[in-house]
Amino acid sequence: MIAMVQRQLPNPADVLEYLKIRKPELGKSARLKKALTVYDLRRIAQRRTPAAAFDYTDGAADQELSLQRARQAFEDIEFHPDILRPAEHVDTTTEILGGTSALPFGIAPTGFTRLMQTEGETAGAGAAGAAGIPFTLSTLGTTSIEDVKKANPAGRNWFQLYVLRDREVSYGLVQRAAEAGFDTLQFTVDTPIAGNRMRDSRNGFSIPPALTVKTILDAMPRPWWWYDFLTTPKLEFASLTSTGGTVGELIGQAMDPTISFDDLATIRDMWPGKIVVKGVQNVPDAVKLIDMGVDGLVLSNHGGRQLDRAPIPFRLLPQVVKEVGSDATVMVDTGIMNGQDIVASIALGAKFTLVGRAYLYGLMAGGREGVDRMIQILSSEIRRTMALLGVSSIEELEARHVTQLTRLVPVR
Repeated sequence: MIAMVQRQLPNPADVLEYLKIRKPELGKSARLKKALTVYDLRRIAQRRTPAAAFDYTDGAADQELSLQRARQAFEDIEFHPDILRPAEHVDTTTEILGGTSALPFGIAPTGFTRLMQTEGETAGAGAAGAAGIPFTLSTLGTTSIEDVKKANPAGRNWFQLYVLRDREVSYGLVQRAAEAGFDTLQFTVDTPIAGNRMRDSRNGFSIPPALTVKTILDAMPRPWWWYDFLTTPKLEFASLTSTGGTVGELIGQAMDPTISFDDLATIRDMWPGKIVVKGVQNVPDAVKLIDMGVDGLVLSNHGGRQLDRAPIPFRLLPQVVKEVGSDATVMVDTGIMNGQDIVASIALGAKFTLVGRAYLYGLMAGGREGVDRMIQILSSEIRRTMALLGVSSIEELEARHVTQLTRLVPVR
């Protein structure tokens, strides 16, 4: 016999008890509060930013396969949690390049940042300082070395260096960064020439932005962006004098395809702090650089923005760590969109990670508050993942916690 549930007419008092009318929340803070993932921030950023600026951030080179593959590699992992291993108090603090970071990631260098949102690097540096993580300023940044230091006076500031055709300009930037107290230099090696970023070409993306029929029509639903752009200081490079032209043209004018190991040695002699080489994409180069005595490596394909179909940094990570040793400072970027991506990288031997697009999505979504929200999201994802793995500290993460599942298998 099947028991029947007794039914009755709803009691009005009970209905009122369940009925919760919330006061509507409006404005930037409410918008950001609803963002639960970096992809949520990306969607907000796309709605609030003209296509040319958004696509400059969101896009990559050629068919954008390098970026797609990098993100897919992070999704193609399997975690192996330990059971009955209480991790009530999770400590995300880590030591990197002679200093402390409250989280196992920092903000990567990004160019033309004030174009995305007018607070630019000031928002990024301030948010990083408040969170206790490093901030990296790009040679192609739109805020000066000195102003970044003002925005993050007590935090860790790093400087990303391109070796330019005019070597004296590069040397001058190294000296200014050292005098401003930046503690780490990222010597970038993956941009001898500009990658083929077709979204930028199709959008007519230029520095400064050109007012065309297309850009005006695109801007009409986003008047706040143009208001900010037109009522704040002129957009220009803070460290370079050349402006005007497409991104490819500007990079072509500034970068030097003859960059070599001799340039690295010269900069190493000039720089008083830690030096890492950013843009390493194979094992032999990684071994050679560690043997040369650099302080660290960043496995990176420039966010897929240079050579399309380049190696996937996350997939390369275990091979490099195996060859250079677990004590070497190996970092990774490209494709990180979730705190689980960061946890997996640390488990497989990375000492640290860098986030670029995630930072810019937050910036476009809400300026400084948006960057703060991005850091909160990743921090929450990292802590939750570690607790579910039964891991209480960064040092407890091990390769056994992660399996990289295979889609692309090399033909030997």
